[in-house]
Amino acid sequence: MTYRGRFAPSPTGPLHFGSLVAALAGWLDARACGGQWLLRIEDLDTPRNRPGAVDAICHTLERLGLCWDEAVRVQSLQHEAYRAALDALVAAGQAYPCSCTRTEVAAAALRTGIEGPVYPGTCRGGLAPGRSARAWRVRVDDRAIGFDDRIRGRITQHLETDVGDFVVHRADGIFAYQLAVVVDDAAQRVTDVVRGADLLDSTPRQLWLQRLLGLPVPRHAHLPLALNAQRQKLSKQTLAAAIDLQQDDDAVAWLRRALAFLGQPLPPIDAGRDELLAYATHHWSIARVPARDSIVEG
Repeated sequence: MTYRGRFAPSPTGPLHFGSLVAALAGWLDARACGGQWLLRIEDLDTPRNRPGAVDAICHTLERLGLCWDEAVRVQSLQHEAYRAALDALVAAGQAYPCSCTRTEVAAAALRTGIEGPVYPGTCRGGLAPGRSARAWRVRVDDRAIGFDDRIRGRITQHLETDVGDFVVHRADGIFAYQLAVVVDDAAQRVTDVVRGADLLDSTPRQLWLQRLLGLPVPRHAHLPLALNAQRQKLSKQTLAAAIDLQQDDDAVAWLRRALAFLGQPLPPIDAGRDELLAYATHHWSIARVPARDSIVEG
């Protein structure tokens, strides 16, 4: 099957170094084997979206030479597909309505998992009298969910104890990331997911949904995170600096910096953008990518 990768930023602001690392690694992994690289805008979480961010992201990628191969997929236009997936889960008895608030979950939880209190299954048998549905959850069981990450090796998670029945449709009416991403990856025929390690813990939930919905399972490679001096992941929330491309040479400087972070050999110092990308594609090796997160300057 032809390699099909994707880059899926959220339009919450301009791209920063951490997002460049993910974009470049995915682009090189696709190009190195003659595959395709797709762009998806993950804008479901509407309160966090920023005006003009989509255009800014696309413009920055183009200036960096990281061009995509098909029309951009925009999540906010895919509600019917997400609804169909949720309906299928409900019809199969794999999803159920939940009336619990976060405060109630925290108070009733019997254990703490990878993302906080583990949902104790309060509404698994039906809503309590007088309560109405706020969200929809997917049932999990005690089976171990594992996969072989191309960078980090074997990863295993027990959803029942590590996460609990998880939300696929939120109380605010927004389809949850876990459901949307598996529907999108199937629709775009994605074979390979290259993304930051901040999403590593989400992968078993996505594998679980792919199993329940009968969707294909892509390979995964989770990249090291770029951290600030406080060892926080670079993000809009931690005020990561935007990629500044005022001059043509700026693209080369940013790309060289990202290649070094990814453990890849650097082209000659006088290489232009296109020459740099050609060199990086020819020499790309995911085996060289470090598994450990690193602090970056600036």
